[in-house]
Formats: sequence, structure tokens, C-alpha cells
Amino acid sequence: MTTVHPEPPRPRRSTAFWALLLGAALLFAAFLALGAWQLQRLAWKEDLIARLDKRLAAEPERAPGADRWDAITKAGDEYRKVVLNGTFDHSRETLVGASTELGTGYWVLTPLRTVRGDWVLVNRGFVPPEFKTRASRTASETQGEDRVVGLLRLSEPGGSLLRKNDPAQERWYSRDVEAIAQARRIVEGPVAPYFVDAAAADDRTRWPRGGLTVVRFNNHHLQYALTWFAMAAMTAGIGIWLWRVERRRALGLDAAAD
Repeated sequence: MTTVHPEPPRPRRSTAFWALLLGAALLFAAFLALGAWQLQRLAWKEDLIARLDKRLAAEPERAPGADRWDAITKAGDEYRKVVLNGTFDHSRETLVGASTELGTGYWVLTPLRTVRGDWVLVNRGFVPPEFKTRASRTASETQGEDRVVGLLRLSEPGGSLLRKNDPAQERWYSRDVEAIAQARRIVEGPVAPYFVDAAAADDRTRWPRGGLTVVRFNNHHLQYALTWFAMAAMTAGIGIWLWRVERRRALGLDAAAD
């Protein structure tokens, strides 16, 4: 009499396998999305750099007057070359902490009363600590009407990342136009919502030293995108490996049962 052995049940893939495979699929999709996002950022950054290069190469234009202040935007106007005509009020300058290629020191922000009657804060440039006092550099102060060429910059409210402006203690860590105007009691006319970084002067021995604005943008988005896509490829490879291992395991058990 022949004994018939019942066929063993076909092994099922474990819950852990499906969980790992699902996790790999989710990671794959996330890495692809991050890579695509970095490509979008790359296109945005390249467009921004191209627009800034065009602005920096252009001839200076008249700084926006009060009738255009509401339309000023970071994307459309920052780092635009502008020219101003007016008279400095050196008695109301403000020193703002700065770190430049010349070392640490201060930006000298001086209000300029334009020929139109409004006010614009002008960052006349950098001074090291030994030239912090106005008395140490009065020889560089222009008298009467002056012409200023520089880059339009938007206000930097509040302070730096780590330190807040303290007007009462005369501690300034950012070029906050509104706060500085209030602290200096500039009430004789409207104050522009921007400031101007003055260009370098012909005499490079005098302080403040202009022309130190850093216009440089890191553009590593292509490397980031390639990194995310590489992670997606690695995840896909792991998923395929898991599937093959599980398939061989199942086939091996079936063969053993025969």
C-alpha cells in the first residue's frame, strides 16, 4: 500500500518582507521627488544669477522715489545699480556690526536728504574698530550736495540670526531702515524702505571703505539633485535585491518539498 503524503502548503511571504518592500518603494518615491525639486531650484537659481548679473552690468539708474516705493520687491529690485543726489547728515550716522574681507568692524549708515526732499540711508562703507568714532574720519565727510552711486538693498529688520538690534544701547547688528530712522528721529520727510550700499571710492585710503557688498550665491542644486537620484537608484536596487532573495527562498522551499 502506497502512502500518500499531503502536499505541504506553499510558503507565504512574510509580513516583514512586505513592510521592507513598501518602505523601499516610499523612499524611492521620496528621493525622486527631492531630486526633481532640486532641479526646479537649479532653474530658479540660474535665472536669479542671470538677472543679477544683468543688473550689475547695467548703468546706474535713478533711485526709486516715494511714488515707486510700494512696488519695490526683493526679486525685482535688490542689487540694482542706482544713483542718488543729495546732502548727507553726518550728525545722524549709525554704526552697524559688520564682517568683511577687511575684517570685523562696522558699516557706517548715514542719512541722505535727496534733492526730492525724501531720505535714503546710505551705507557709506566699512570701518575697522579704530575708526569707529566719527572724529577719527571727518576728513572723508563730504559737505554740501553729493552724488552717490551704489546698489539698492532692502531693509534688514530685527537684527542678525543670533543677536537682536538694541537701539536703546546703540547696538545694531542689521541694517534695519525703519528702526534706524526712528532712533535718529528722521521726521523731516519720508524715509525710503531701502538703503544703498555705496560703490568704492577712487581714494582707497580713506574710511569708510565702500564697494564691499558681496553678491555671490552658492549653486549646488545640481549636485544635490544627483545625490537624491543616486539614493533613489540605490533604494530601487535594494528593493529588487529583497524581491529576488525572497523569490529564491520560496523556490528553494518548493524544491525541498519535492
